[in-house]
Amino acid sequence: MFDTFIWFAVGLIALIGGAELLVRSVSKLAVTLGISKLIIGLTVVAFGTSAPELAVSIRAGIDGNTDLMLGNIVGSNITNTLLILGLAALIIPLKVHVKLIRWDVPIMIFVTILVYILALNGSISFFECLLLTCILIAYLIFLIRQGGDTDFKIKAKEKRSPVKIFANSVMSISGFFILVTGAGWLINSSLIFAEMAGVSELTIGLTVVAIGTSLPEIVVVLIAAIRGEKDLAVGSIIGSNILNFLAVLGVSGLFIPGAIPVQEALIRFDLIILLVASIFCIPIFYTGHKIVRWEGILFLCLYFSYLFYLFLSSNDHGFVSVFTSIMLYFVLPVTLITLLVIALMEWKKRFRFRNFKFTNKTKPK
Repeated sequence: MFDTFIWFAVGLIALIGGAELLVRSVSKLAVTLGISKLIIGLTVVAFGTSAPELAVSIRAGIDGNTDLMLGNIVGSNITNTLLILGLAALIIPLKVHVKLIRWDVPIMIFVTILVYILALNGSISFFECLLLTCILIAYLIFLIRQGGDTDFKIKAKEKRSPVKIFANSVMSISGFFILVTGAGWLINSSLIFAEMAGVSELTIGLTVVAIGTSLPEIVVVLIAAIRGEKDLAVGSIIGSNILNFLAVLGVSGLFIPGAIPVQEALIRFDLIILLVASIFCIPIFYTGHKIVRWEGILFLCLYFSYLFYLFLSSNDHGFVSVFTSIMLYFVLPVTLITLLVIALMEWKKRFRFRNFKFTNKTKPK
């Protein structure tokens, strides 16, 4: 037991140190190469922080622990959206790049809907995983084209230095390695704690393993937010959510013999929570192009409500069906309608302001 606590603490320290090194070196590398920090967050950082999910999912799938695998993927995305963005916004309001609202958030919602549809028949086949992998390739090509030459990139060409590029690349790789290694130590110790508590494999995947594999995202986003790298913070979460389905589920599914079974509970509640949380991002991101503290508190309240549901479900509590109905048919719809009304009011305000400016410009002097 004492050894488990030691490995848990060492893993946590490695996560924090690796994330600090990663954010610092990747930010410098982006400036040196003239690449947008948003694109870096959506690709390099997102891939790095999704590495624990990919490693856990492939291992779990090969070992036949598919409930743990799917629970890890779905739980990680819920944790990313509700817990991590909520915590980060509570510390400091997060800036949201307009490209995320126009492209990447809709892509994240599309991918989530697609996975939900694929899971409706109770399994995800090899060819469906291959479809997700093909979409991943298309998405990466799209990101490469999005990150083409800009004024920022042209200016940065003058600052390029092979020594700086090499040094920051080495530090980035070292940060990834420390991050993933620390996550592995922490996950293994967390699994021991969860097994001692006697909860189901799916619940372990949705909670302990999901939070454990999301710890790189948690640490990276919090450190990025504190250091003022707000594009990197939000972009890495959206990119990680997309990659968790396309890369982690799609790629790991190719190594699993036969179809991946999907539990009805995952379809009936967890995937719906994830889909609604993803949709919430559009009105929240649109209003002011930022995530403010009260919106962070909203995300956190939804996340802890979700954990309460998992607690009731794992203990077969009689209140679980009532709580599920309240969440699905009252709390989530009312919250979504409220957010959409706020976003609509914001759109009207911007529309009137643009018209006012246009009218003033066209008036004869």
